[in-house]
Amino acid sequence: MPKSVADLAAFDVRLTDARLAFAGAKLFDGLGFTLEAGLWTCLLGPSGVGKTSLLRLLAGLIPDTDGVIDCGDGAPLAGRLAYMGQQDLLLPWLSAEANVALGARLRGQAPDRVRARAMLARVGLAGREADLPRTLSGGMRQRVALARTLMEDKPVVLMDEPFSALDAITRHRIQDLAADVLAGRTVLLVTHDPAEALRLGHRILVMSGAPARLEDTAPPPGVPPRDPAAPDMGGQLGLLLGRLAAAAF
Repeated sequence: MPKSVADLAAFDVRLTDARLAFAGAKLFDGLGFTLEAGLWTCLLGPSGVGKTSLLRLLAGLIPDTDGVIDCGDGAPLAGRLAYMGQQDLLLPWLSAEANVALGARLRGQAPDRVRARAMLARVGLAGREADLPRTLSGGMRQRVALARTLMEDKPVVLMDEPFSALDAITRHRIQDLAADVLAGRTVLLVTHDPAEALRLGHRILVMSGAPARLEDTAPPPGVPPRDPAAPDMGGQLGLLLGRLAAAAF
């Protein structure tokens, strides 16, 4: 079964002096920031500024890059994070249950079918364990992907626009679900949607420039997931859109 919030190891993730270049152009040069333990940090910025590259750098998916990742407890971040991307990446020939347990199979471990079913139930898919991805709606597929992320049971979760392909209503529901099931974990969410960042973020960063820099912007008061109809959300959205428009130039 999923661990309680109290059982999760809480630690900040601090990145310092990150440097990365593509085709001779500097994407980062001395970039640094901190993911605060147990909170959602949302990262916004124009296309091509390096948001996904930053996520991949933290995940260890870009070799030979400069930068120091410090978790504060002396242990490496590798092995203590889960990654959820924009596409659900479900294997079409595997059932929902088998997709959720895929990580264990890839590591040569015996899948924990009981736990995989518990994860599917937690995201509202009890009874759909044997279904193939082609029989599931887009929202259901994304819930399977979220269950697979939970199955890894890591204290740090990196998410790269995981809800962007969903319709507005389904997206709203999955945001609520993700905020619930990932409570207590340290989450970095890359998104192009300022309204999503305002709903989910304890902290909101805007990435801009070349080489890229990061700037804080104040989230609205209250605990995520926030009500998009709350009176202060409209004003905050306007301010954030203005920051993003300025960052695009």
